[in-house]
Amino acid sequence: VSLDASKVINVTPRYARLRTGSAKTDVIGWQNIELISDRPLETMLKEFKQLKQEYPDRILIASIMEEYSKTGWEELIDRVEQTGVDALEINFSCPHGMPERRMGAAVGQDCALLEEVCGWINAKATVPVWAKMTPNITDITEPARVSLKSGCEGISAINTIMSVMGIDLKTLHPEPCVEGYSTPGGYSYKAVRPIALAKVMNIAQMMKSEFGEKDCSLSGIGGVETGYDAAEFILLGSNTVQVCTGVMVHGYGHVKTLCAELQDFMRQHNFSTIEDFRGHSLQYFTTHTDLVRRQKEAIEQRKAERRGLKSDKDWTGDGFVKETESMVSN
Repeated sequence: VSLDASKVINVTPRYARLRTGSAKTDVIGWQNIELISDRPLETMLKEFKQLKQEYPDRILIASIMEEYSKTGWEELIDRVEQTGVDALEINFSCPHGMPERRMGAAVGQDCALLEEVCGWINAKATVPVWAKMTPNITDITEPARVSLKSGCEGISAINTIMSVMGIDLKTLHPEPCVEGYSTPGGYSYKAVRPIALAKVMNIAQMMKSEFGEKDCSLSGIGGVETGYDAAEFILLGSNTVQVCTGVMVHGYGHVKTLCAELQDFMRQHNFSTIEDFRGHSLQYFTTHTDLVRRQKEAIEQRKAERRGLKSDKDWTGDGFVKETESMVSN
């Protein structure tokens, strides 16, 4: 949400799908050229308040984005917090829309600007603040680091990836097509998950090494369609996982399926809580140079094991059958 929804003018159609398979029925990618919500702020505030009244034991996080204006950000934060939301997610990452107004990725791609705006926000906010990162940048850890150092309690990653969905080979026009024209937009859904996992891994490693003792959180986003997908993000350090396109495709009831699948994964490994496995897989990432070293050592070890006994003094007696076999060549 933003202060003045009247400035937000969306078009239709504003979505396009990437399909695969011989019949082109399996949707693996989703593009949108949608701006932020064009619903009036007053309507959104009313609904925030209603949600907290109806579900007081649930967490409600407001996603907000505003122009490059300190007073504008302060007013928006104040009005949103009055509804009782539990936290704020700041959209520094929408890849399309109104960069001329210094909104979305226009801030997230400029660390100096990001630091300034984060300073305004965290000086005003009284609830936890998450900064939502854009993947459309060379090193996503740089804006994440700036956001945390500027007072944000957490990072969300990733937002959509700038893309052109494709060209209709019959009409020769791009998709989604609006009066014969289009514009690059944000790419999401299953096809982006490997990219999202890599970005989340990078941020989690940075947070662990540079903010280890600080109470920071990481929310993983990007291509989550199953609870098992969510488990991958948690294994890479995410405290929470967000889903949008998956619910748009499958409906609200899909949330129950996601929860059931995540619980199934946890049962398979005898995990009782998210913290039992959060970040577990980070330890298995290293450099390519280290992979070469590890493989060389493993090959040498296997060769040594195949050589059998080096001298007669190594016979154990009880294991002589296996020891004999280790020295047979065929």
